[in-house]
Amino acid sequence: MWAYILKRLLLMVPTLLGVLLLTFTVIQFVPGGPVEQVLSQLNARTTGGEKAGPASDYRGRQGVDPAQVEELKKLYGFDKPAHVRFVDMVVSYATFDLGRSFVHHKDVWTLIKEKLPVSISLGLWTFFLSYLVSVPLGIAKAVRAGSRFDMTTSLLVLAGYAIPGFVLGVALLVLFGGGSFLQWFPLRGLTSANWEELSLWGKVVDYLWHITLPVTASVLGSFAVVTMLTKNAFLDEIRKQYVLTARAKGLAERRVLWKHVFRNALIPLVTGFPAAFIGAFFAGSLLIETLFTLDGLGLLGYESVIRRDYPVVMGTLYLFTLIGLFTKLISDLCYVWVDPRVKLDG
Repeated sequence: MWAYILKRLLLMVPTLLGVLLLTFTVIQFVPGGPVEQVLSQLNARTTGGEKAGPASDYRGRQGVDPAQVEELKKLYGFDKPAHVRFVDMVVSYATFDLGRSFVHHKDVWTLIKEKLPVSISLGLWTFFLSYLVSVPLGIAKAVRAGSRFDMTTSLLVLAGYAIPGFVLGVALLVLFGGGSFLQWFPLRGLTSANWEELSLWGKVVDYLWHITLPVTASVLGSFAVVTMLTKNAFLDEIRKQYVLTARAKGLAERRVLWKHVFRNALIPLVTGFPAAFIGAFFAGSLLIETLFTLDGLGLLGYESVIRRDYPVVMGTLYLFTLIGLFTKLISDLCYVWVDPRVKLDG
């Protein structure tokens, strides 16, 4: 076991370096970097307001003092060769120094901590609601396989899965967010402007009032995957020989289901639990955050790419990749914890 964990930890290093190197290389060929954007603005002011578009090789430098160009390169760290900058970045990342944002003029760590509460709110609600609803529903569907209840719930969860989250979000805003119909919920943010003035209970109600529509748009599509996975896993276990033997011994159906079938059927869900938990925080929230004006990590990453804020792009990529690699390791270890038959050392 420990040899396997050590081997996986060592394999994370080249994987992480490969991801960083690939992304860093792509960034070098993307036009419109921070230096080009500043030079374009300076050139537009010099030429009477006609703003030049960003292009490669700093074409916006026309009409700008070459010394000023060099100062800008030094300011943003582009005065060094690419390989030197990459090595410096890797060394800094080894000590979890993620750099400083070009746009926000803050440490990347500080930005991530500022945006994290929004992503945590969406992620926790999405994750727990998905599992608390889908697992019992999947078990009920497996016990009543082929019944009207099974067919109806399958139709509903698959219909929810087919509707993209942002489309559902737009519909919810139109219907309940003050669009063309009802104004039951707010349009933006996680809290009201008078949040600090509210009582404790008032803050809880205000928070739930704001989070209802975003969570509904995020969670509905995830019901189908977990529900159908639970149902199929239970059906596969129910048909096995040990269940028939337990029933033949006269055990109650409830005891057979919850004591014998439950643990084996939940192996696929438990092993995927860490990945689903982390993915709920960092995946799929961009459109929801943009639609409901929630200032979270998804929106931060998107704006950083558009505005060429490379320290934020690389810093968040490094952090999320590292979390993903450790999550994958934990998922593999869960196999041993849930199913003793699995031997990782072999």
